[in-house]
Amino acid sequence: MPDILIHNAQIHTMDPTAPFASWVLLKGERIMALGQGPAPEAKQKVDVGGRLVLPGFQDAHVHLLSGGLDLATAAQLYDEVNEAGLLATLAAHARAMPNMPIVLGSGWQPGLFGDHNLTAAVLDRAVSDRPVVVYDSSFHNACLNSRAIEMAGVQNMPDPPNGHIVRDRNGRATGLPALTDADWQAGLRAAMDHANRHGITGVLDPRVTAQEAQVYGQAAAAGTLTLRVAGAALVTEADTPETAVARLTALRQAHPGPDFHVQSAKIFMDGVFENRTAATLQPFADAPGGTAPCMFGAAQTLALYTALDAARFAIHTHVIGDAAARRAIDGLEAARAANGAWPAQHQLAHLQLLDPGDFARLQGLATANIQPLWARFDPVVPDIALDMIGQPRWPDVYAFRRMLDAGADWCLSSDWAVSTLNPFEIIETAITRQARRSDGPKQPFFADQALTIAECVQGYTVNAARACWRDHFTGMLRPGYSADLVVLDRDIFRCPADEISETRVLSTYFKGRAVWHADN
Repeated sequence: MPDILIHNAQIHTMDPTAPFASWVLLKGERIMALGQGPAPEAKQKVDVGGRLVLPGFQDAHVHLLSGGLDLATAAQLYDEVNEAGLLATLAAHARAMPNMPIVLGSGWQPGLFGDHNLTAAVLDRAVSDRPVVVYDSSFHNACLNSRAIEMAGVQNMPDPPNGHIVRDRNGRATGLPALTDADWQAGLRAAMDHANRHGITGVLDPRVTAQEAQVYGQAAAAGTLTLRVAGAALVTEADTPETAVARLTALRQAHPGPDFHVQSAKIFMDGVFENRTAATLQPFADAPGGTAPCMFGAAQTLALYTALDAARFAIHTHVIGDAAARRAIDGLEAARAANGAWPAQHQLAHLQLLDPGDFARLQGLATANIQPLWARFDPVVPDIALDMIGQPRWPDVYAFRRMLDAGADWCLSSDWAVSTLNPFEIIETAITRQARRSDGPKQPFFADQALTIAECVQGYTVNAARACWRDHFTGMLRPGYSADLVVLDRDIFRCPADEISETRVLSTYFKGRAVWHADN
């Protein structure tokens, strides 16, 4: 590749030793030099007209491959607010994809749909000749039509751990049609294009099995990845320390990087409030009450965390409720006591509800991997989680400022396809604690818990790179680092906070190559 000079720029390098520059010289896949004032000669010059240039953004909790499959194969139900709209969208999608053996949909909102109005009989009205599976916006709930129920036999299955099956008839398990290799590859291409359009040049996929590892590994070997992928390999309740360490070690050896590497273990400590599987220290505050147990018992947690930490895996834990967070923190503290401290980059993802006594325990122990888009009153969809938590505990919900003030490390992420992966929508909400102006925002959700623009950009660059175990060559613009950068249409450090979500990425460079231009 020819040398590329990007000049007439406002460059925020995120490098504390040289934070600003007006030009950057890219040589091959690396940054050759940065500076102020007169720029050097280069074979290719790109004048960005005084635009803001930042390191490529990194999303340290994004279901890239499954989200791409969602884009490529599923009906998009996120914005449907009634039964008629949902069924029309699903039926249109089925007609548009007549050769798909299974009709998929995703994104129905639990605050609007549920057991009372989303059933097999309802879905049969849209599609009855093929199996249909539609997931909710959290991907923790699914509804099947009658054909899918018949094929999967879920009516005869026992309830899964920490979950339940809504049933009204008998059936036999025979399995559902699988997606093809071509479907997976199309999903990956769609996901990478979507990410690059939003300035993302690196991700951490927090649920990797052998299937995802195979797809990512093939793309890495073929040189077709347009971003870097770190994988967190799934550990389940069926695992022992021996089985988990053996499986993850094999994946790490098979995929050492740098473009795709497996460096983490993924543990779901609980579910979500939307289907009553969040694990909380106090009973749910709504009328049904109750709570859910942690998916891993105390003894199993200590054993798994200690063994995985000793094998030098980062432990990436899904925690929604405060009981789940406490169980994970206990496990990480036990692992550190047994194995000593090391730069593990253990992470607690989501942290929707955290007990006041546990904020200070995060310091030096685990990165708070947070999704600020959820820290708002939704202007359209009722937030049933807040009803379950109860208003007296709302100050403990998405309390990001308290986490940082208590000394926690942090990174920002999206959890796409659960929500948008657009970092600028997420950053705006982190600062305003409200929905966008165009969405008719309600009052801020505890405005005192807001982050600053500087903290948000750091959380998407330097800190996210560290969370992905690649901060030694990405996350900032510095000579010798990978030439991953974005050119934006506005200065997000100076524009009004409620305009940040309107930011457009004009160009995204990955390894010195433009993988997105706004005129594409």
